[in-house]
Amino acid sequence: MKKIWLSMAVVSVLSADEGVLQKVTIETEADSITVKDVSHNEIKSADIADALSRHIPSINLIRRSGIANDILVRGQKRDNINIVIDGAKVCGACINRMDPPTSHVLSNNIQSIKVSEGPFDVENFGSLSALVDIQTLKPTKDLKGELNFNVGSFDYRKMAGNISGGNEMFRLLLSASSESQDQYKDGYGDRLYEQVIKATEGTKMAGAQYQKRYENMRAFKKSTLLSKLFVDIDPDQALELSYTANRSDDVLYPSSKMDAIYDDSDIYNLHYRYKNLTLQLYNSKVDHPMSNRYRKMGLKKEKTHKLTTDMKGAKLKAAFQYKGIEMIAGLDMSRRNWDGHFESNGEWLKMANGMKTPKSLDDVDTTNRALFLKAKQHYGASKISYGVRYDDTDITTRRSGDRDRSFRSWSANVFTETKIDESMRYFWGVGSASRVPDARELYLLMMGDHIGSPDLKQSHNYEVDLGGEKIFDNFSVKLKTYYSFIKDYIAFNSHNKRLRKDGKMGAFHSFENVDATIWGAELSGMVLSDWGIDLDYSLSYKRGKKRHPLTGQHGRNLPDMRPLKAVVGLNYEAGENSARVEFIGATKWDKIDYENGEQKLSGYGVVNLKAARRFGKKITVSLGVDNLFDKRYAITNTYRDLILLSTGSGQDDIMLLNEPGRYLYANVKMSF
Repeated sequence: MKKIWLSMAVVSVLSADEGVLQKVTIETEADSITVKDVSHNEIKSADIADALSRHIPSINLIRRSGIANDILVRGQKRDNINIVIDGAKVCGACINRMDPPTSHVLSNNIQSIKVSEGPFDVENFGSLSALVDIQTLKPTKDLKGELNFNVGSFDYRKMAGNISGGNEMFRLLLSASSESQDQYKDGYGDRLYEQVIKATEGTKMAGAQYQKRYENMRAFKKSTLLSKLFVDIDPDQALELSYTANRSDDVLYPSSKMDAIYDDSDIYNLHYRYKNLTLQLYNSKVDHPMSNRYRKMGLKKEKTHKLTTDMKGAKLKAAFQYKGIEMIAGLDMSRRNWDGHFESNGEWLKMANGMKTPKSLDDVDTTNRALFLKAKQHYGASKISYGVRYDDTDITTRRSGDRDRSFRSWSANVFTETKIDESMRYFWGVGSASRVPDARELYLLMMGDHIGSPDLKQSHNYEVDLGGEKIFDNFSVKLKTYYSFIKDYIAFNSHNKRLRKDGKMGAFHSFENVDATIWGAELSGMVLSDWGIDLDYSLSYKRGKKRHPLTGQHGRNLPDMRPLKAVVGLNYEAGENSARVEFIGATKWDKIDYENGEQKLSGYGVVNLKAARRFGKKITVSLGVDNLFDKRYAITNTYRDLILLSTGSGQDDIMLLNEPGRYLYANVKMSF
């Protein structure tokens, strides 16, 4: 029986839900990992980047603030990974990644998150190195509801609730939440504004410190609304409509020169099914002004960078079978508009000569049209999946002097899983995928610095994945290895500078293509006992190298490659009570891209505790503490593709943002 249960879930994490805890929250397949029942499990905060970094060994967190953080998958980020929400491709507006796609949906609205590593997705545009597929809550026929109340250190407060119900034809879901938090303290007791003081005191960047009147302002305020209507028209037809609104105010980004005044997003999604045909239409809009309003430099001249992005898409799919082969053919289309300009005190920012500053991004459109086909079949003891995709992409800008670009590419893959017996399987996959440079990489213009590189080529990933899994009576082990060759990887070159008209040196064509290789391994599994105590473990190792140094440089290390990360959890469950002790650690990070701003980081290890008790069938109370021993550490490096506070030209002169210190929290969930 244990062997069968282990075959369903190799990694399992205890979490507050019916039972007291639903035991299977993470399911692993040969080509993907799925975190399930996220809305119930991730009670500490709404930040799903933090949740993913805890549960999936290949994912690391990029800390930017107390909320709205970003992720790395096998050392890849931004456009090298693809994030979709209910099938809709969602993009942030900020050039400095203050609003990554993961920030536009909160954990209390999420049913599951499936992470498919490698170039094995052909349904979606731009899945170069991974696909993160987020599925939100679905309405139910029975009337159900839930209320969550959460408090934590640093005056964290959250209220969330949802209600769902319907009949045989109509189902409706409404979900809403509100949360806020003061500035967190690191392990030395420094709040965010104090970390900025320590990093910049006595330097040329002291103006980036917060004004006295803003030193004690909250780190963020965030609210969200999710609404869904499902209509079962008849046995052959169904319609799904959804609208998601996210509103964030005054989000502090201490290691940058600006903070987000607000970040508003609206996501509209429609699915229509007729027999084996599915049509999806979606539109996501983001409005993001960031400003130095709260900083000392804003007293002299307030600057606001106003950015918007609008993503429209359509996808038509047909499912059918041919000689026992399950197939899906489809047409995928999308258009993203990205626009940005600078303002000062509500008016268009002007240069010294009185002329308006040029737009940072001048109404850039990225239009993609694609055809794809994927199939799945069984051959003896093997399950074989394969797919192909053709992309036709045009990128246009209104800025005079910048040329439009066009790209064409093919993607293809095959992935095979073979069962030796009920307790052992092995798998391998070969795939290729591509992604085009985005508007920022091609055209970004910042106050006279032409940071974009308009001649960039698109990137192509050629990858091999292989591994195996063995399930014993009381424990399991899964090993996955990979080797990736990325042709024309888009890297940031901080040495590319030229003399501006004002006589100062400025960044110029800061992005550059270079061939690169990434390789690594992931190990995960679980150990069961007869005493109600289970242990789960996961480890991830990776390395990345450029085939040759960038122009004017000598180093070949790829950025964002923290080598070894481990998560080990001890879980206990007995009747109405449950508990988890968790260790998260990483080795020192010394193989760095030092010429482009990265610095050596020490290894770290933190201990987290969590316990839950259910009272009856309707109320669950959870208590927890993260970073039990109040360690001071940093997990996010300082690669210069982000605009961070830099007090000099050396690699150690960029501000590191420390992680939160000891954090206590409590959650009460009431169901009906």
